[in-house]
Amino acid sequence: MKFIAAVDIGNSTTEVCVAAVDESGKLRFLAESSAFTTGVKGTIDNVVGILGVLEEACAKAELKVADLSLIRLNEANPVVDGTAVETLTQTIVTESSMIGHNPKTPAGFGVAVGETILIEDLERAQVGAPYIVVISEEFGYELAAERLNSAFERRIEVVGAILRLDEAVLVHNRLKRKIPIVDEVRGIEKVKSGVLAAIEVAVAGNSVRMLSNPYGIATLLKLTAEETSAVVQIAKSLIGLKSAVVLKTVGRDALGTPQNSESVDEILSRAAQTVAEQIGVGCDDPGTPQAQILDTFTAETFAPVAIAGALSGEMSLERAVAIAAIVSAGELPISRIAERLAEKTGVFAAVAGVEPVMAALGSITTPGADLPLIVLDLGGGTTDAAMIDVSGEVRSVCLAGAGEMVTMMIQTRLGLSNRLTAENIKKFPAAKVESMFHIRLESGDVRFYENGLDPRFFGAVVLLAGDGMIKVEEEIPLEKIVAARVEAKRDVFVRNAVRAVEKLGNTDVRNVVLVGGSSEDFEIPELISAAFAEQSKVCGRGNIRGKLGPRNAVATGLAMEYAGGM
Repeated sequence: MKFIAAVDIGNSTTEVCVAAVDESGKLRFLAESSAFTTGVKGTIDNVVGILGVLEEACAKAELKVADLSLIRLNEANPVVDGTAVETLTQTIVTESSMIGHNPKTPAGFGVAVGETILIEDLERAQVGAPYIVVISEEFGYELAAERLNSAFERRIEVVGAILRLDEAVLVHNRLKRKIPIVDEVRGIEKVKSGVLAAIEVAVAGNSVRMLSNPYGIATLLKLTAEETSAVVQIAKSLIGLKSAVVLKTVGRDALGTPQNSESVDEILSRAAQTVAEQIGVGCDDPGTPQAQILDTFTAETFAPVAIAGALSGEMSLERAVAIAAIVSAGELPISRIAERLAEKTGVFAAVAGVEPVMAALGSITTPGADLPLIVLDLGGGTTDAAMIDVSGEVRSVCLAGAGEMVTMMIQTRLGLSNRLTAENIKKFPAAKVESMFHIRLESGDVRFYENGLDPRFFGAVVLLAGDGMIKVEEEIPLEKIVAARVEAKRDVFVRNAVRAVEKLGNTDVRNVVLVGGSSEDFEIPELISAAFAEQSKVCGRGNIRGKLGPRNAVATGLAMEYAGGM
């Protein structure tokens, strides 16, 4: 009787299964385990994580690592995921600028257009001209309200106000005439008198309409067609916000953001250089990276770009390209991992089968699966695919682009500063907390709670993580979060699923089994199944060995191949 361990090093997760093989080749699985991959997939840093997972799996099987006869490793090429998010367009605003917007507590509602005037200059205002009053932090809400009421009494046409402090409601409650007020304006000290301005405060539960529409801005500020084209980025950045301020500043320089002139090939060459250094294969004498790019995947996305002319650092989402690439060296770095494992454990370690082929073998253990069969292994860095025909012949492909790329695209499309937030948005459905006792799910359904919710969630977008909630700290509308999440998954996984089947060369195969960590996602399998629906394919999550779900397919296949070859 021999005890073997099969190790699948993934971009995100390392999985192990331990099995017993008798002299006749009969295989009996004993235990399995998994943990996050340490280091870049296919590099020597993986050893630390592998040792931990091996010890855990062996302990479950009531064995020691030293009891093993063999450790089998899958071939593992490093994946460069999201090596570049390069903007393809430039943002130039020549005739207008924007200041702080979307505070949590604007007051009043409606649209107002007028000439800006500092509150200290109100005594010199002329009757008959509309004014937007600019109130600095030197003026508290009582003094500000007193000055505005005084102007009303003198028949000065004050149509709106912008404040530096978070006091819009306090000022609004003390006014004899109600006007829209936007507060928390960070760049207010940059606003001068005599500038044409438009402000908008949306009705509760809605978002701005005029200032999120370039033609709306053109209507309010009387822009020409050429000027209207220059404010498109401003309008885009205001979509979904509660309130906004737009200023028309004549005679500005066209500052803009330099357009990226680097080609995709140049970006990929730079990526290969970086990964060559990471995996220790270096460059040849002319300086060319010895690492080769086996597959690339590009997807259009958006990246936050500073708006030229914005006074408070506002950003606009611009077209960009996201790139993933599979990188290989002449000598697979995985061989060094095998050598190091053998040194550390005293057990012979060998590099075995090709990853998608092993995934296909493991997937055959899914109840209800039948040959011919296509297996899509949806991981963190790659989308691997294999097809097994009725004779047992296997064809496979390994494609760049998977879960990590989806996370990166969500982060850039939503302009998130925290990658963990993007990862959570990818993993969990979203909802809006509308009261202390109910939330509205992204589907539109309402869920009620007998016990009151945590007050810090009130009015926020939350992610439903199991029995708990994760608050999205950024002020992003629910609809925008859901759209970015679904589009990123469709752009990466659905496109790669279709691309994989086409590369395998037989689109008539009816059975498609989804395995790998990303197959556990709450919506990716449904998105892929919908894409294959017209082809009458049976597509769904695998259930490895009838109990493990879509996990452990590659490790299971590595063990099966060894037993079959005895």
